[in-house]
Amino acid sequence: MDGIELTERAARRINEIMSGEPAGSMLRISVNGGGCSGFSYAFDIDRTRNEDDLVVERDGAGILVDAVSLQYMGGSRIDFVDDLIGQSFKIENPLATASCGCGTSFSL
Repeated sequence: MDGIELTERAARRINEIMSGEPAGSMLRISVNGGGCSGFSYAFDIDRTRNEDDLVVERDGAGILVDAVSLQYMGGSRIDFVDDLIGQSFKIENPLATASCGCGTSFSL
């Protein structure tokens, strides 16, 4: 299974978000059942790192992904976009067979 790539833009935005959080905080990305396409991504700030978490770091920014979520996200690229519909993290997931218009849910 491939790892997860964090783009420079995503790392920069994570660093901006974490500058207002307690030391040791990281962005946790997880996959939950539900959403309009079957699965959805959740983004939380977490100070707890579990033994089975994958830690992805770039330019001082870090994300946590639990082992179960990693099964659904392997090989993904996490980017940050700022376009006409707003700002958001965008996950390009090669395992997803379909995704919804909002970009936060997908199916396998």
